[in-house]
Amino acid sequence: MSDQSKIEWTDATWNPVRGCTKISPGCKFCYAERFAERFRGVAGHAYEHGFDPRLVPDKLTEPLSWRRPRMIFVNSMSDLFHEQVPDDYIAEVAKVMARANWHTFQVLTKRSQRLMDLVNGRLRDTAKLTHIWWGVSVENRKHGLPRVTHLRSAAAQVRFLSIEPLLEDLGEVPLSGVSWVIVGGESGPGARPMREEWALSIRDQCRRAGVPFFFKQWGGVQKSRAGRRLAGRTYDEFPDLSSIQAPENEVRLQHVREAEE
Repeated sequence: MSDQSKIEWTDATWNPVRGCTKISPGCKFCYAERFAERFRGVAGHAYEHGFDPRLVPDKLTEPLSWRRPRMIFVNSMSDLFHEQVPDDYIAEVAKVMARANWHTFQVLTKRSQRLMDLVNGRLRDTAKLTHIWWGVSVENRKHGLPRVTHLRSAAAQVRFLSIEPLLEDLGEVPLSGVSWVIVGGESGPGARPMREEWALSIRDQCRRAGVPFFFKQWGGVQKSRAGRRLAGRTYDEFPDLSSIQAPENEVRLQHVREAEE
């Protein structure tokens, strides 16, 4: 967890789950796995078990203690809808997000079928809340575009796409019902290149559909050198953010107590 983040499209990260397993080409050079595995075997470290999936229930109530409203990337170091995360635990995470309505939560997954099933079922009430955004990762046509179909079939109020790493020309992306699109190239060792025309195609589709477009990065081995300007400008567009004030300290502490019961 960090109440500050260097990820361009969020303010903070929250990880009530740690670790994951690879399921598609977008996972090949996973930054989270690379970070976590550095600490495998280091006793007492948060990632002493490397990137093995595991629940972290003592992190569940953290956003309730943060008074300043933030955009919070949920499980930047994992996937909330991983098959090893029980439905009951996902429901507990959702309850905390629902309580902490002065924040904006950004839930991102590659397990789009499970997201769709739970949002259309057990999480339906949570999914109606505008301060909780539900998103899927999209890296190519074969694996990414079916996730978009699942997301658009989920009864969520706010849906978004994280098209990163963009590995090929996606062609037409179905954007009806999508509230936000992020595009970025892969970064770090072994980064696969992204072509400008692929990103511009998605930008233009967003323009036609009236969808906010955020260009995160070109990526590469040294992403800071490549920057994040596309066609001569920076794109930092977001959906409308909720403007609820955080409750007083005693109210937030009561939320924590109720969440821990």
